[in-house]
Amino acid sequence: MIKINKEANNTYNFSLNTTNGDALFYSIGFSSKEEIKNVVSNLNLLEKQHFIFERRTNHDGNFLFNLKNKKGQLIGNSQLYGSEAGMENGIKNLKKRIATLNKSDYLEGF
Repeated sequence: MIKINKEANNTYNFSLNTTNGDALFYSIGFSSKEEIKNVVSNLNLLEKQHFIFERRTNHDGNFLFNLKNKKGQLIGNSQLYGSEAGMENGIKNLKKRIATLNKSDYLEGF
């Protein structure tokens, strides 16, 4: 499920959740409903294109990844993982989840 939220500063973000409701991915803030709807509605296209996963480690030694589109623009980031293997599994799960999105998964909150 994709959950879209409006923040206090009038930006919008979304989380992509597992079928159990756990968040796999959090987007950056987008400035308008139209912009976030465009990104969300094109997530399944990303699955068919080249994903750009930027693997990172934070200052506490936890692992995370950023997802970028084919133009290199940041879409969002993952939760923190305690191991590199956990992060790689998170990437694998996100790819699978995007590949299985259907219309009922989109735009909850609008």
